[in-house]
Amino acid sequence: MNARDDILKTIRARRLERAPAPAPYGPPALPAAHVALFRARALAVAADVREIADIGAIPEAVADLLRAKNLPARIHLPPHSPLRGLPWTRVPGLTLQDMPPGPDEAAIAAAQFGIAETGTLVYAAAPDRPASWHYRPGFEIAVLRARDIVGRFEDVISSMKRSPVRPSTVNLVTGPSRTADIEQTLELGAHGPKALAILIVQD
Repeated sequence: MNARDDILKTIRARRLERAPAPAPYGPPALPAAHVALFRARALAVAADVREIADIGAIPEAVADLLRAKNLPARIHLPPHSPLRGLPWTRVPGLTLQDMPPGPDEAAIAAAQFGIAETGTLVYAAAPDRPASWHYRPGFEIAVLRARDIVGRFEDVISSMKRSPVRPSTVNLVTGPSRTADIEQTLELGAHGPKALAILIVQD
């Protein structure tokens, strides 16, 4: 037996038995109260979260948010958005704009889902929900129904797979846009809105 054989014999003697297969992965359980968890997670990433009783209260809530930010009473809304059917005239002085918003303006959009685990908004692009709308404004206001808040991202994918129409783009938004690429200094609004407010509709 030569040195090579000795080395190979030693390696074979130390070879471990086949390791058992790991148990199937199961994600940790989430609290049953998805709305409360979503709110907590969204607040943790600097979103302003407010709950309103029904969809008819959106115009007043938007006006309050604009006043709190000392912004003009003007909100940008996609031309074919179903939110245009709300009673906006109940708020004197509030005007709607259908042009794409600029970096110093406010816009409103409806989110299709909220993810409780991370406080994330899910926007599925459609003709009445242009994908670019979420990158343009300095202040974005999201409308999210409480019943559309699900536990995890996987729940969103499952729901979309059941739909006969698939969106061309899906945007996931967790808090205001931010980056720390330069000298590890946090900068808000680098690639999108500097501020984000979420209106959770309870009806």
